[in-house]
Amino acid sequence: MRIYTAHTRPRHAPVLVREGFAWGALIFGPLWLLGHRAWIPGVLALCLWVAVPVLLPAHLVPAILLALAWALGLFGNDLRRWSLARADFLTVHVVAARDEDAALARLLDRRPDLIADALGVEAMP
Repeated sequence: MRIYTAHTRPRHAPVLVREGFAWGALIFGPLWLLGHRAWIPGVLALCLWVAVPVLLPAHLVPAILLALAWALGLFGNDLRRWSLARADFLTVHVVAARDEDAALARLLDRRPDLIADALGVEAMP
């Protein structure tokens, strides 16, 4: 079972963010953040990725880049949540499911009002 947090704002579909380690962030680093629309953390991580080899001695670069990759893996999903909060998304639910599709189905089963909200129409009673 995996845990997901559901984030939404008016006229937008819910966004699910998985809890735990982000392997994509570990491997792809800033590109993973940018791909998930976490613009500020993505640009800052990209600047670090470029600045470290330029500013630090060569023997420190691999260790620092490895530490940066590990930190992005540990905190990547938290950075996504922070970026969603900055974009006025609210955390509306926490869902446990085997994958993201099952989590979305479970969320919409419990909160059918999110469908109407995402479509921008009035919810039926």
